[in-house]
Amino acid sequence: MKRPRIAVVSDLAEERWHSMDLVAEILMLGLRKPGMRVVDAEQVRPAMVKRLTLLPALGRTRTAQTMDRIINRVWDYGRWLQPRMAEFDLFHIVDHSYAHLVTELPPGRSLVMCHDIDAFAGVLPGTRAESAIGRVLAKRLLNGLIASRKIVCGSYATRNALIASGIVPASQIAVVPYGVHPSCRPTPDPRADQEATKLLGPSDEGCPEILHVGSTIPRKRIDVLLNVFAALRERHPSLRLIRVGGAFTRSQRTQVDRLGIGSYVRVLPFLERRVLASVYRRAAIVLQPSEREGFGLPVAEAKACGAAVVASDLPPLREVGGDGTTYCPVGDIAAWTSAVSAMLDERMFNKDAWRARCSANIVDARRFDALEHARLMLEVYREVLPGLSADDAPLRSVSGQ
Repeated sequence: MKRPRIAVVSDLAEERWHSMDLVAEILMLGLRKPGMRVVDAEQVRPAMVKRLTLLPALGRTRTAQTMDRIINRVWDYGRWLQPRMAEFDLFHIVDHSYAHLVTELPPGRSLVMCHDIDAFAGVLPGTRAESAIGRVLAKRLLNGLIASRKIVCGSYATRNALIASGIVPASQIAVVPYGVHPSCRPTPDPRADQEATKLLGPSDEGCPEILHVGSTIPRKRIDVLLNVFAALRERHPSLRLIRVGGAFTRSQRTQVDRLGIGSYVRVLPFLERRVLASVYRRAAIVLQPSEREGFGLPVAEAKACGAAVVASDLPPLREVGGDGTTYCPVGDIAAWTSAVSAMLDERMFNKDAWRARCSANIVDARRFDALEHARLMLEVYREVLPGLSADDAPLRSVSGQ
């Protein structure tokens, strides 16, 4: 019997939106496992068509880059998909910021992963857009989301936010927690560990490392991260800050200079998966000081690698972090400094408690298994694909998670 064909519609590679690339990669890893081959999944995305970025004077500006991204998303992508529509039974749109594609695809054959509601600012009740263009784009995204056959959220917090907005019924939404990459594990990986040592130097228990993984967009609250680190160094002068995810913004660099911490901060680009896992393993504590999140993949990744975590007290981060994570109010520098300092002391002076904390994180992180993510996603496919029998795979229900 012919297996249903799934198009995993992914972000343009040139956008380098690493978290969305990771979500697509983990899904494909799971769906290609031998025991999961009840559908034929193919990752699809066109190459970006460059226009403004080719212009001599304008090409390197942020405006040119942004406009090329928008044109490719709203114009080129849908037209690239049109001749491929007959090839697939279902179009799985990985990123809700591409949800507008639903309106260009055959009715009833699309599902959208919604990671948070930020992209709909200006059109959801109680939200504001930064510009008129932002509102127009948000409206297109929202129309696509509403028109999708199914919406898949990584957390109940995101699901609840969508339901509270009143735009979609609860029956249209499924919750499927993300999986972490298989490289995120507590056991050593000699080659990756060697690469991490080349980047950061030898790991030294006497010089603990605080780690932050992610972008530098405003909601990540890098300002809080830097202020907390500066305050911590007064109590723990050997402390280092490692930040993975690209360069600081101009204002963030200014803050680093003002705080006088530049010599103790190491900034790395987004790393290959196995090397990133090694950096997690050598970290003393991973910080997630965001003011808004839809899930918090770095929290799950850190736990899977056996790292301790301090995160903002937000519903999605509590959902992912569980009991083994320490939570602090968003932006409360004193509370963050006190909590992280206490954990550093525990790491140094109460090793049994520290080992128990990290071991519990490893066990809890099994919730974010990549194969389980794919298995639960197959259950969603089964809801929308009549040809996918309930007997095709040992699937669990996603309801009541």
